[in-house]
Amino acid sequence: MENSSSISGQETDKILTTEQKARYSRHLMLPQVGESGQDKINSSSVLVVGAGGLGSPVLMYLAAAGIGRIGIIDDDIIDITNLQRQIIHSTSDIGELKVDSAKKRINQINPDIKVDTFNFRLGIENIENIIQDYDIIVDGTDNFATRYAISDCCEILNKTWVFGSIHRFEGQVSVFNLNGSPNYRDLFPKAPPPELAPNCAEAGVLGVLPGIIGSLQANEVLKIVLGIGNTLDGKLLLIDALTMNMRTVKYSSNKERKKVTEISEEAISCALNRDRQESLDVSYNKQNMKEIRPSEYIEKLSQGWKPFLLDVRSKSEEKIVSLPDTDLRINHTEVSAKIQEIPKDKDIVVYCRSGMRSARVVRYLEMSGNYSKNLYNLSGGIHLWSDTIDSSVPKY
Repeated sequence: MENSSSISGQETDKILTTEQKARYSRHLMLPQVGESGQDKINSSSVLVVGAGGLGSPVLMYLAAAGIGRIGIIDDDIIDITNLQRQIIHSTSDIGELKVDSAKKRINQINPDIKVDTFNFRLGIENIENIIQDYDIIVDGTDNFATRYAISDCCEILNKTWVFGSIHRFEGQVSVFNLNGSPNYRDLFPKAPPPELAPNCAEAGVLGVLPGIIGSLQANEVLKIVLGIGNTLDGKLLLIDALTMNMRTVKYSSNKERKKVTEISEEAISCALNRDRQESLDVSYNKQNMKEIRPSEYIEKLSQGWKPFLLDVRSKSEEKIVSLPDTDLRINHTEVSAKIQEIPKDKDIVVYCRSGMRSARVVRYLEMSGNYSKNLYNLSGGIHLWSDTIDSSVPKY
């Protein structure tokens, strides 16, 4: 059964220019699109949250298709590690704002597109003002807090949003809140503990996977705008790029779930399981945790300090680089099972790629009550070490 609704609503029957007819000729040849459908595409607006791996193909295909107005929100700058998968950016763009690089590329693909850029993080304080101006929202993020905020805001404003998620070789796609269809909270009432949901920087990802998932997200957007085909509302598409197995899981609205009427930090914190004491979470007052910068660490070593240096990254990351005099490596997800390997009679410095996973481990060790000596999180991890101590240490 075809989806009979479209975001654009009434057909405006605007006359396409000669150049537009040439540009979109392959669309015009499709009976399901034609000139009226292309006009719907040209008249629609889409906000893409994140200009990274998923956002790259979404933005380029929507621009090529002729989506009239595209918003891009991202607070990051381009790093060389992004280029393996974030194909909207190039080597010459390293150091540039992602939103500026993405806008430049969109203008090269289709100069008719109006592009709005927001160089900051989407948060509770600004999300409603931004989302309300767009027909469809596309999720290109890599964290649960933003997804729950998008979900709540779209439910309040009655906006449809297209979800995508990637992890190593696996991807997911779904559509939420389309004409009253189930929302993200119906499918995922609670987020998994953070140690069970590492992002691409922690777990790695096959470079082509975001292209596959992002292209599917763009496909869903166009079907919604045109009101054609069977969209993924109420269905979660699961893809394994290693085996190319695909399956669809159906889900429905939770009739007992109270409809969201306001976006609150409390509601999002609850979804993130921040009350779970057994989780290696970092949602606590960091003033209670000792941080040590790489420069301070080196200075204390020069004065005779001999701490136990613990690496909590994965084995594959260890092969890329390790800090000098590392005493032990334990994946942060295995610390609770291997805690007996960590000495209790020494000062301990814990490090990872950026300082986030190591902060979780420091907190966990503090909570265990077995460590009376000083516990330190190496702030900034390997990245800050490379920036301030040894530039030959690769940032990945």
